[in-house]
Amino acid sequence: MIHDIALFLVDKIGDMGYIGIFFLMFLESTFFPFPSEVIMIPAGYLAYQGEMNLYLVVIVGIAGSVLGALFNYYIAMHFGRRFLLKYGKYFFIKEETLDKLEAFFQKHGELSTFNGRLIPGIRQLISLPAGLARMNLWRFSLYSALGAGIWVVVLVVLGYLLGSNEALISQYLHTATLIALICVGLITLFYVIRQKRRKAILNED
Repeated sequence: MIHDIALFLVDKIGDMGYIGIFFLMFLESTFFPFPSEVIMIPAGYLAYQGEMNLYLVVIVGIAGSVLGALFNYYIAMHFGRRFLLKYGKYFFIKEETLDKLEAFFQKHGELSTFNGRLIPGIRQLISLPAGLARMNLWRFSLYSALGAGIWVVVLVVLGYLLGSNEALISQYLHTATLIALICVGLITLFYVIRQKRRKAILNED
């Protein structure tokens, strides 16, 4: 059903060009369970055909993602956990889901707003615990943009290189997701080691 809704929205809003990409990526980063693959891969293919500018497609996709994340961030920050639990059930956000998101945020710290953007199932909602924790807005925006940027580029490149070959796109999307998850692990490890070294230096002083 969600896939049908996604195709309907792409059909109706896709002809709006860059505005359509921005709006759909905004939705993808909020509560609506909308797959970014349905948006950015076709946009990459349109860039290959010369109907869209490749760089503008990437920039607009990232901008929509970040503003959608900021929307979630402000909802969580201003209305709080009780509000999310009361109305989140209408958008598939259960208390158990929110608990897991908060645990992920606490475990990985502010970096989770970066690597969470690259993890399926967490990507759209990682901004909620950041908002509840009142994370620094500038750092939240920066990490969200970096994480969203990597994912948007991956999808656009797939569309640009593979065109409308659904079989190849499905195959390489799976591979790209695995690579992104490996990168998340390596970046997180680097961050943790760096933080431990900083603490050790401070303790020595």
